[in-house]
This record gives sequence, C-alpha cells and structure tokens, in this order.
Amino acid sequence: MAGPAAAEDAPQNQGGVSATLGRITAGSGAVVHDRRKTGDMQAGLFEMKVDGGGSLQTYCVDILTNTVDGAKYKEVGWGESPLHGNRNAGRIRWILQHSYPQVNDLAALAKDADSGPLDANTAAAGTQVAIWRYSDGVQVDAKDAAAEKLADYLYKNAQDADEPAASLSLTPSAVSGKSGGRLGPVTVRTSASSVTVTPAGDADAKGVKIVDKEGKPVTSTVDGGELYFDVRPGARDGSLSLRAAAATKAPVGRVFIGDHTTTQSQILAGSSESTVSATATATWAEKGAIPALTARKNCAKGGVDLTADNKGDAPFVFDLDGTRHTVPAGRSETTFVKVAEDQAYRFTIKGPNGFSRTFSGILDCMTAESRAAAATDGGTAAGAGTGTKAERASRMRPASVGGTGKGVVNASAEGDLAETGGNHTDPTFTGVAIALIVVGSGAVYLLRRQKAASGE
Repeated sequence: MAGPAAAEDAPQNQGGVSATLGRITAGSGAVVHDRRKTGDMQAGLFEMKVDGGGSLQTYCVDILTNTVDGAKYKEVGWGESPLHGNRNAGRIRWILQHSYPQVNDLAALAKDADSGPLDANTAAAGTQVAIWRYSDGVQVDAKDAAAEKLADYLYKNAQDADEPAASLSLTPSAVSGKSGGRLGPVTVRTSASSVTVTPAGDADAKGVKIVDKEGKPVTSTVDGGELYFDVRPGARDGSLSLRAAAATKAPVGRVFIGDHTTTQSQILAGSSESTVSATATATWAEKGAIPALTARKNCAKGGVDLTADNKGDAPFVFDLDGTRHTVPAGRSETTFVKVAEDQAYRFTIKGPNGFSRTFSGILDCMTAESRAAAATDGGTAAGAGTGTKAERASRMRPASVGGTGKGVVNASAEGDLAETGGNHTDPTFTGVAIALIVVGSGAVYLLRRQKAASGE
C-alpha cells in the first residue's frame, strides 16, 4: 500500500564485523548422508573480506543451506544464529581453538590425532567435518583418511567452551530523553585496545556533544567506557547518531549470518586485524513522548523483540502487526513480533516530530537439517551428531548411497564456495515476498527462501 518513503533501516545487531564471503581457500572432499539423500561436497575453510579492511577465515555451520556468491555477512551472537539452543555450540568453539588454522603446527596436530600426515587441505577438511557433526547433527565423513581421523579425534575430544564476546558492541543502541541534559549511558564492549568515537552529522549545529560520564568531550574510549549525548538546553527536537570504530582481531567462535540475504551461516576460525564498528542513536525533545527503539532477533521464540523506551512526559503510541501499543511516560516495554523461519521481515514505527525507525532482516535461526528434523520428528537435530559413527548414522536414517541429492553438489579441485553447503545462489533469487500492514506506511514483508535441504 502507498505511503511516505520508508525510513533508513536501523541496526539490529549491537555492532562488530561486516564482511563479504569469498571462496574456500583450503579443503577437500566429504560425503554427507542426511535423512533424505547422500552426496559429495567440499569441506573446507572460507575466506571473507572485511568492510573497511581485514580478512577472516570461517567454517560453515549450516551444511545443507546454499551459499550466495559475494554475500554480505554480519557478526552476531549465538542466540541470533542457527547455534541458538545448540547444546554443542561450546564444543564447536573448542574444535576451532584446537585445530587448523588456530593450530598451524600440522605435524603436532597430526601426532595428537594419530592421523598420519596433514596438510592445510586435509586439516581444514577434517576440522569442518567435526564441526558439521555438532552444528548440524548430520552423518558426514571426510574422504581423505587423515582428514577423517582428525575429524574423529576432534569430535571425540571436544569440550564445552564459553561463547565469545562481540568484537565491538554498543549497549543500548538507542537512547532518548529531554533536551538540556545528558542522554545515556551507552556502554562500549570491545576486544580492541582503543575505540574511536565520532558523531554522524553536524553535532555542533544540533547542539550536541559526545561526552564521558564525567561530562568531558570524547573522541576515543576503551572497553567498558560509557558514552553520553549531552544536549544543550533549548536545542531543537531531533536525533543524532554516533559511530564507534576500531581495529582488532574478532574472537574465534563468533557467528556470521547473511545480512538481508539468505545464505549459509559461518563461524569464525581466524581473523587478521580488522575494522569493527557499531552505532548508537539519541533522540531528544522538550516535551511529549520521546521514544528510543531497539530490535533484536529472538531465535528461541522465533521472531523479533522490539523494545520501546519512552523518556518523555506523555505516552508513546504506535501500531505494530495490526495492534496498537501504548508505552506510558517513563516506561519501557518489549513487544514480540512472530516471524516464520527463513522469512524476511520489515516494519516501520513512527512517532512524534517526524520520528521514524525501520527494522528489517531475515529470520535465520535454524540449520536446514534441524528445520527438517523438527518438521519430521517434532524435535530438532541439535546434538544428533553425538555418539558413535554407527549411532549417528542410525539416528539420521540416511537415504541409500549413490546419488547427489538436491542442494549437495560434487566437490571440485577449485574448491568453489558453493560446494560446502549446496548450489550457489544469486542474491536476487531469495523467494517471493508478501506484505502485511504494520504502521500506516510500515509493512512486514515475509520472504520465502529456498533451502538446499528442502527436498522440494
């Protein structure tokens, strides 16, 4: 339906690394047997190019989902990824910490695994196979004998490890309040030694300064630093964002999911010093409702949590998903928006004084295999990779060996990125969208995507 132009999308993740998927740089063949088919694929280590400088090395954690050539990815926590609720997520991080490329002494790694000689290709393949057994719960084996022994060693010896913190985050990502005071705090969490802080826009013209908790102007800060928007009295009602940026190595075990693109989820195995960034926005007014809005994927419930924080002296009223909501003055409320798995969403919230925030993305909270398992068995495949090889095969009930199923393609010497999780896909082929009215001109768009494991 027609309406005013949509507002610029507000960030939903708290910050970190943004990167573009490249190709597999090391790996070799593997054979996967899921509950419907059997086929060959390439198991190996991807390279990603970081926006602003730097590179990443990643493994796949969604074996049967297509990759998208040149897809954009963003860093997220486990709770916003297909690893949410996976009791073996910590073991995957242990594997990353104790294998290639974190362990680059391949002779020592081969000795520990009793695998025979390993090179970069077989070490990467064995590591990826071990990860798949925990991330997707599939029966998968490396074709190379040494890689298979490494996979068995890593799988058998993996232990729980804690989830890593974000490379850079700002919490909360939106604040509000009356002009004539300091709005915040916005807390900085980072693995970098120093973070640069700059306003986005003409802060002086708007009567705003970025300051620390002592009220001193800030151009840089450190982990744990608190930032405030100091708005002068009488400043015209408005908003301003700040950008925090740094150079650091992202922590091993962080997950990367497609940014507005349906593509294979990745987990970080190694990082050069890379550019990381995050933004936070302040909204102020002299009177009336003064909202601050944040949105976050809730994979446990299957949707998006929208939090409205009203620091004004009047109620903030808005429509969402066909329902009117009222947040009293001085209160904060969170509204859950249900979104189907593999579906895109977009909604716009409007408020006083031209206030408008749009949130959009794709809900990608399950692996292709766990979704199929849930539909078939009424459960999930998380943890289905535990047990002996024979026990795993029995639980997965693989189809007869012999063909290459849909979404599983033959490995090649070139190691094309599409050969890890299925056929490569162009970003334009993400499905068919339908619109639901949310707020006047706002809309929620549900976008059906095709997974390589759909079996259709």
